[in-house]
Amino acid sequence: MNKTIIIISLILTLSLITLSSFAKGNQITCTGSTTVLPVAQATAEAFMDKHPEINISVRGGGSGVGVAALQNKTADICNSSRPMKAKEISAAKSKGINPTPYAIANDAISIVVHKSNKVKNLSVDQIKKVYTGKIKNWKDLGGANLPIVIISRDVASGTFEVFNEKALAGAKVDATAQLLASNNAVVSAVSSTPGAIGYAGLGYVSDNVNVVMVNNVMPSETTTKDGSYPLARKLYMYTNGKAKGDVARFISFIQSVEGQTLVKDQGFISLN
Repeated sequence: MNKTIIIISLILTLSLITLSSFAKGNQITCTGSTTVLPVAQATAEAFMDKHPEINISVRGGGSGVGVAALQNKTADICNSSRPMKAKEISAAKSKGINPTPYAIANDAISIVVHKSNKVKNLSVDQIKKVYTGKIKNWKDLGGANLPIVIISRDVASGTFEVFNEKALAGAKVDATAQLLASNNAVVSAVSSTPGAIGYAGLGYVSDNVNVVMVNNVMPSETTTKDGSYPLARKLYMYTNGKAKGDVARFISFIQSVEGQTLVKDQGFISLN
């Protein structure tokens, strides 16, 4: 009797181990950029509808959080709204991780202002002077006599990194700036604050704010793809080495015609 119980217990244990291994093998974890988040969520849902045996978990936190998760082997995919830095790649490789990028969408970092703001265009130089505190009033930009309220992303944000590179040329954001954790938070703050200026991925722009041209170019599919919009960028997913198995299938789905249609549905710009 005791032997029978022991045998049954061993069978159950082995079954649980097998089931656990199977579940882990069919689990994909995506972590990182809040800009990429809606694209990752929408495509994950569509992919899981086609492949119910696969479970995809999508989390935000910022591109920096995604990079750290890939480096620490706690995520299968790092969602990033910027290319990984050389020092991040070096740090990853020191841990046996080989970050491999896959472009999944195009985006345009859009400059947004309050609906009451009449300013229609800003040069990159003017944006830099605003964000570094050298221009403090909208009257100096052809607008109303109103103090400028600077809204920015936090330093873990890939959007901040690209904006800092393309608009600020690496200059430090003024100490008065409000640093917010997501695109939605930036757009919400700008929409409720007369005098505010902010920036966000194109997919997050709403009718509650005005979009300002940059160097007389409006962010759009055409100006992003032809490179004429100065703050255009690509959105990425990074994997450890070349994507394999279910992860490769998921990324291929995002890059497919169907996946790129979902990218557009989220307000972003397709790769082709």
